Amino acid sequence: MQDAILEGAGRSLEVVAFRVADQDFCFDLASVREIRGWTSTTMLPHAQPYVKGVINLRGSVVPVIDLSQRLGFGAADPGARHVIIIAVVSNQTVGLLAEVVSDILTVSESDLQPIPDIVDARVREFISGVLLQDDKMIRRLDLHTILDQAGQHAA
Repeated sequence: MQDAILEGAGRSLEVVAFRVADQDFCFDLASVREIRGWTSTTMLPHAQPYVKGVINLRGSVVPVIDLSQRLGFGAADPGARHVIIIAVVSNQTVGLLAEVVSDILTVSESDLQPIPDIVDARVREFISGVLLQDDKMIRRLDLHTILDQAGQHAA
């Protein structure tokens, strides 16, 4: 996967940048359907701890994943300033709880650096690279892995 990151060095990509547990993350903007303010969720019995519950999105039931907890930073205590990023991944609509959306960026794929090999394999499952942007290092999430594993754990 990391070789694939380096192959497309001349292309540009658009990402949505956001904060989770005071850390900077992003993923491809093409996956984003909308960004909503925090609304209470309906809890589901026996759901994984990182599943905050479900919301009603214009008649569809959408699960909301606490990215802070999913990424190992501990559970978020969502408030009025938090947002839910509604994303579509592999035909599945999901809400991703974040502290704030900070920017929409158009960057060159050459700005995306691979994760060092010394980092634990589990980290590389969730993070597909690090985007160097000004004085920030923004981790790029692999939503497919986060959602695939979330689905496996929920089954």
